[in-house]
Amino acid sequence: MAGYPVNSQCFASLRPAALMSPLRTDELENRAGIVVGQSGGREVHVSGSWEISAPPDRARVCIKVTSSKDTATEAKSSVQRRLEYIEQRLRLGGVSEENISMSKEFKRLSNTYQMEAEVYVIFSDFEKLQNICNTLVEKLDNSGSISPPHFYHTPEQLEKLRRDVCLGAVGNARRKAQEVCCLVGQSLGKALIIKEEEIKEWQGQTDSCLAVQSIQCKIQSTTAYVASKVFASFAIKGKEKNKNY
Repeated sequence: MAGYPVNSQCFASLRPAALMSPLRTDELENRAGIVVGQSGGREVHVSGSWEISAPPDRARVCIKVTSSKDTATEAKSSVQRRLEYIEQRLRLGGVSEENISMSKEFKRLSNTYQMEAEVYVIFSDFEKLQNICNTLVEKLDNSGSISPPHFYHTPEQLEKLRRDVCLGAVGNARRKAQEVCCLVGQSLGKALIIKEEEIKEWQGQTDSCLAVQSIQCKIQSTTAYVASKVFASFAIKGKEKNKNY
């Protein structure tokens, strides 16, 4: 997971009390300012931005097996043998039972019986996904098929991403405020207001990867990006000497 500050340039200004007034939000995007608050104390207003990304943490595949036989028993038995092999291979690959689900459908077509089964598997380890699917493609031959993996983010991962990007933006805003106070010989106090003004989310789809079906390109195209911008106001404690900030 990567994180880095955005719009980190800032400008500071000290103004006489009679001329000070709260700055509009759109004025604060790329600068910092020291103003007099409503209670008469001096404040430093800053904005901070941050952006982070995370690859998908889950992938889902569907393994399908089908058999058409003259009798119902033969059709069911043929599919069952393949299902047992699939389940065995998944267990040996470390896939837990809770990440495996199955559905079966039995049909009669003219003079034959058809048994069809689908096994849905969720992977959190993409290397295991490749190894298991490659083995099954070889062993099942024409009697089975495996869908391309569908990569996605769990709600828990997305929520953590949103929290982390907000904390990064707040940390960036505080560092800017501290640098401004240090520059003008002041000491940064406690936070008075912290407001998340904007949060953006998007996926990293690229034209070059849309035409390619490799797993790495699929992961890259479904990587989640989140950017946050915050406004923060901090109290100024006053001039301090002989102290490093």
